[in-house]
Amino acid sequence: MEARAVAKYLKISPYKVRPVLNQVRNQPVEEALARLAASPRKAARLLEKVIQSAAANLKGKGKINERLIYIKKIFADEGPLVPPFKYRPRARGMANRIRNRTCHITVVVEEAEAPAPETTKALRRSRRKKKP
Repeated sequence: MEARAVAKYLKISPYKVRPVLNQVRNQPVEEALARLAASPRKAARLLEKVIQSAAANLKGKGKINERLIYIKKIFADEGPLVPPFKYRPRARGMANRIRNRTCHITVVVEEAEAPAPETTKALRRSRRKKKP
């Protein structure tokens, strides 16, 4: 089962959000939130809210183990430019428009399959016979 959350029209450039997204992609939600809490970037604060919302949406769908929720997909798309447009003076009497960018952040979370205890690496190592 999966759930998603979308934050639209955030007043931050998607180019500033994407490096932070790459740090938490395919991670458990608890670990991703801990990593974002330690980050000083504005994008980290916005991502925390969206990830928490997606996790809450998944919990609302049914009985879910919180420790098994992981981020399946996460991406930041460009949104519209924010009007009113401002202008900056340029050479020879020209003007350039200041492009205030926005972005849409989408997070899809899913419950991971519980690993069978006999398939974990630690148990396989412990079952090996040690050479004398």
